[in-house]
Amino acid sequence: MTVEPRKVYLCGICTMPLEYCEFSGTQEKCKLWLKEHDEDKYNEVYGIKGITEGMENTSLEEESNGKDTRTIVKDKSAKLEAKLEREIKKKMASRVLIKRNERNKRKCVTTIHGLDIFGVDLKKAAKMFANRFACGSSVAKNNQGQDEIVVQGDFSDDIYNIILTHWPNVPEENIDKIEEKKKKKNEP
Repeated sequence: MTVEPRKVYLCGICTMPLEYCEFSGTQEKCKLWLKEHDEDKYNEVYGIKGITEGMENTSLEEESNGKDTRTIVKDKSAKLEAKLEREIKKKMASRVLIKRNERNKRKCVTTIHGLDIFGVDLKKAAKMFANRFACGSSVAKNNQGQDEIVVQGDFSDDIYNIILTHWPNVPEENIDKIEEKKKKKNEP
């Protein structure tokens, strides 16, 4: 007796199984995507048969607190979808700063700030930079109390390229390179 593996259809928007799209907060977008890509699956999941399946003893007129349960679910999913859109806008407005600071005569420190907003684990990134450049690298708090990666040495160009290759979810236009030189004592 051989058991056939079950084929699970995943949504192209929320990447969850189709039955769980309603919990992702992007149900309306998921429905549109499924309708465009697979009409039969759409009818199976969201058609009359799909909606009434498993509702033997419940009535469609069920209400709670004077509101229809479907409108409550729609309100919650709309709020969740709006929250997700705000987070995406915040992420797209965020900047990753690669700053080169001069310490002494020829000594430099490169700091990377803002990678954590794009979901990068700073400790793993610092360890990767330390191994890649054979130098000291750590996560430290800056003056504003935010975490940043400090790499000993001038590696701003290399770090820029590594960020683009290792973390594709960080847009290239959101990365800024800043070069800061120490003022000499004679300069005003």
